[in-house]
Amino acid sequence: MAVASVCALSLGTPYVAPHRLAAAVLDGDGSLAGIVVTELRVPRLVLALIAGACLGAAGLVLQEALRNPLAVPEMLGVSSGAALGVAAPLVLTLSLPAAVQPLLAVGGAVLGGGLTLLAAGLGRSPSAVLLTGAAVAAALQAALLVLMVMADQLDLQLIYRYLLGSLSARTWDDVGGLWPWLLVAAPALVLCAPVLSVMRLGDEDAAALGVRAQRARLAALAIAVVLIAPVTAVCGPVAWVGFLAPHLARWFNPAAGAVRWLPWSAAWGAVVVTVADVPARLALAPVETPAGAWTALLGVPAGIALMRSGGRNRTARRGPADSVGSAAARPLPQGVRTVPGEAADEALRTGAAKSVLRDGTEEVR
Repeated sequence: MAVASVCALSLGTPYVAPHRLAAAVLDGDGSLAGIVVTELRVPRLVLALIAGACLGAAGLVLQEALRNPLAVPEMLGVSSGAALGVAAPLVLTLSLPAAVQPLLAVGGAVLGGGLTLLAAGLGRSPSAVLLTGAAVAAALQAALLVLMVMADQLDLQLIYRYLLGSLSARTWDDVGGLWPWLLVAAPALVLCAPVLSVMRLGDEDAAALGVRAQRARLAALAIAVVLIAPVTAVCGPVAWVGFLAPHLARWFNPAAGAVRWLPWSAAWGAVVVTVADVPARLALAPVETPAGAWTALLGVPAGIALMRSGGRNRTARRGPADSVGSAAARPLPQGVRTVPGEAADEALRTGAAKSVLRDGTEEVR
């Protein structure tokens, strides 16, 4: 993060040497370099850090609540709904103040997430929520394409750049609009983290520990909406940060839980967006490319590699015979006798052995 921050503040036109950055920021240097650093590059860097942290934390909340490493804002209709709420007034030429844009993004995100939960039966099944969310996201993206067809050439360029996620031409006003939402989301995340650890056990075990999984899932989606919608209103949907950051947090500390993963996921999200914004600004200079294109280009293969390496590490730690050995070494309940050979295989196929282990009284026949 430190290296990417120095590169973001130093590189570009004009170039500012790293040893002059502190003077340019703290002393209010009135030169061209000082104005560029303090009024353009510093707010853009702060926005990249905040946006990445929000998206990384939201990705972990969704993945833990739905117990699925592929649960990301882009596949639940949240990001697409927020983008639709911001893009629609632009195409329909509705004159609205800039302060209303976060509210439109929140409304669109609530619409997308609400449609997902309603279609999935209010979140009763995590897998149903994910599959339904992918369908809702596709429908909202189709609505965005219809808006792009209706837009004129100038609006089309703005919408296209916005939908890819860009930090270009962002100022301190854009950064200041995020703080009220962060004041709401930060305490909610602190309260949500222990509940996420319980939900990883499954709905039945969570209910046994006093957590109502359905309500907790709704609350997790609400927190994700509060984190994602304001960022999407300012930067657009910066893709796949919510997918990559949680996997980085788990990969570096696989033995931890959701409570410890949450701050690290936010930190890695900030790193991902900050690193991606450097080539987005400089790779094709003087033309800027959207940061979301770089996060998608690099984030998806990196996330898949992290998932595969994490699965191999868990298998290596557990060992191929651990599950069989532990089952064989476990003492049988009183009143249960073992059966050899084909009879045992038949009992396992018919489910008789499973029912015996559940109540401990019946005999395997």
